[in-house]
Amino acid sequence: MTDRTTQPTLALNDDRQIPQLGFGTWEIEPDAAAEAVSTALDAGYWLVDTAAIYRNEEGVGEGIGKWSDIFLQTKIWNESQGYDRTLAAAEKCLGRLGRDHVDMLLIHWPAPQKGLFVDTWKALIELRDQGKAKSIGVSNFREEDLKRIVDETGVVPALNQIELHPSFQQRDMRKLHDEMGIVTQSWSPLGQGNAFGNDTINAIAKETGQSAPAVVIRWHIQCGLSTLPRSTNPDHIRDNFTALDFELSADQMKRIDDLDSADGRMGPDPGNADF
Repeated sequence: MTDRTTQPTLALNDDRQIPQLGFGTWEIEPDAAAEAVSTALDAGYWLVDTAAIYRNEEGVGEGIGKWSDIFLQTKIWNESQGYDRTLAAAEKCLGRLGRDHVDMLLIHWPAPQKGLFVDTWKALIELRDQGKAKSIGVSNFREEDLKRIVDETGVVPALNQIELHPSFQQRDMRKLHDEMGIVTQSWSPLGQGNAFGNDTINAIAKETGQSAPAVVIRWHIQCGLSTLPRSTNPDHIRDNFTALDFELSADQMKRIDDLDSADGRMGPDPGNADF
């Protein structure tokens, strides 16, 4: 197993560190989550990401078991937004995970139509102050959403988890995050598998002797992002982790940078995601 102390991390704005390479659990069935997470931890992963809406928190908690040095993060779902509902929802998340705290608690979507994300953010601040979340952040927030919660509370999120992959590189948001001191974390970092059919990615994989997924994950790491590939296949879980073992050249990085597309978004637009 890889020594966690040697893995690359990013500095959060609350003086904590977050691993760059994490294990995502979106769309992993509850009864498969425990084995997948256990395999990931045995391979050396340090960061594990889940969410209330994934309905696999119990399996994730089971997979973590007695591991004590894991960076665990989960998310408050849209139907639980609002101050009191968020406090109650967080307690339920902790109960399912079998933990008295998480390392990072996120608002899953801004859901601007609900008009509740500021109150939800205030609840996360309270949960942080209570020690139930060591760090707090958001997911899928736009510039206007970020600026509103900061303007109304004075508290800057430690992290914003957004859709980000070679076909949708979110350069404006990454620049904003850098200016505000927010870590960018990539969800769907492999573009839901679309990157594997890309000639540029496959050529770089051949040049480096690495798999296409590992090449894409390595691109995220060298871009200074935290990234969350997921798989239930033990071989793929371990292969994704090899992204820590090699480097891409400046030319290879530029060729992947050039894959960016204005219409590359695959998931919902956060401004319209009212679910």
